[in-house]
Amino acid sequence: MTKTYLRATGFVESPQQHDGESLRLAGNMLWFSQVEVIHRSSGSVTRNLVRVCDWPDYLDTLSDSDRHRCGMLLGHITAPRATLQMGGRTIRLDQPQVMAIINTTPDSFSDGGKHYDPVAATESAFAMATAGSAIIDIGGESTRPGAPLIWEGEEIARVEPVISKLAASGTAVSIDTRKAAVMHAAVNAGATMINDISALLYDETALSVAAALGVPVVLMHAPSQGSDPHKNGVYDNVVLDVFDWLEQRIDAVIAGGIPRDRILVDPGIGFGKSLSENLAIINNLSVYHGLGCALLFGASRKRLIGALSNEASADQRLGGSVFLAMKAVEQGAHIVRVHDVPETVQAVQVWRGLRDSALTALV
Repeated sequence: MTKTYLRATGFVESPQQHDGESLRLAGNMLWFSQVEVIHRSSGSVTRNLVRVCDWPDYLDTLSDSDRHRCGMLLGHITAPRATLQMGGRTIRLDQPQVMAIINTTPDSFSDGGKHYDPVAATESAFAMATAGSAIIDIGGESTRPGAPLIWEGEEIARVEPVISKLAASGTAVSIDTRKAAVMHAAVNAGATMINDISALLYDETALSVAAALGVPVVLMHAPSQGSDPHKNGVYDNVVLDVFDWLEQRIDAVIAGGIPRDRILVDPGIGFGKSLSENLAIINNLSVYHGLGCALLFGASRKRLIGALSNEASADQRLGGSVFLAMKAVEQGAHIVRVHDVPETVQAVQVWRGLRDSALTALV
């Protein structure tokens, strides 16, 4: 059996100068002139490039089922993503947004636990919001390799006071958890997004709870939804395996009562994936627009940066973190999740200035 995937490529700086030769990517500030058509069958993968202006003729060469699949995927790739309504805040996805990371844990891989104190966490979160982050993502349990599990009551105690103070100021807050009780407590405290590394699979009640709470949900790919999300990372083709897994999970979550326009996807960089597998996902990131959901990307300070830069420690990975965030932005990521907010926001603002200039250039 052959399965088809589409990837937007051939990005065009000034589409207004090439009328009819490009399409807009997922409602954001990028236009693409080519579609990579990927066919997967019995372990083999073939790729063909089709120009946007030749797309109608290409569809005529396909069977009815392939034509339907390609039409659906291209529709997903070109459809604008709905704005995120997060309490009183409206987060537009027609331009890239920055999500700030606050880990209220004593054993965070990235900061050594400096945000374990709720006062310090709250102060840092306010500083990140002031620096330009659209969303603050609060987590109370470490998911680094080998991290111990903690009781949900302890996790709630870590995140609840920080969320309450941020929400009271009108800040858009996401809760990074895989436990239904923590989701419920966090949303009651003022969180308006759920970011679950297990895609609502770790806790058997998470899907029904998230559906009832009615907030946007991030579904991340990990090879295991058990206690260790890094286990069992075995793939035939990591880019397409992750796509298939997320596609199936989106369908299940929609069936569980959460509409597509409230679902975001994250391919899970660093979770049960080798260096080469992470790089393959990053290089092919735009394929995930075919899922029809807003795309969130997080590689900030992760191990792959150290692996490519003389084993730099987590606190010495700023350059790599910003570069990977912008690599994702240049493939249409709607949200980049980062530790280093001022630097990333500045990079996004410069990119935005370049895009504005290109899109308003005279013919």
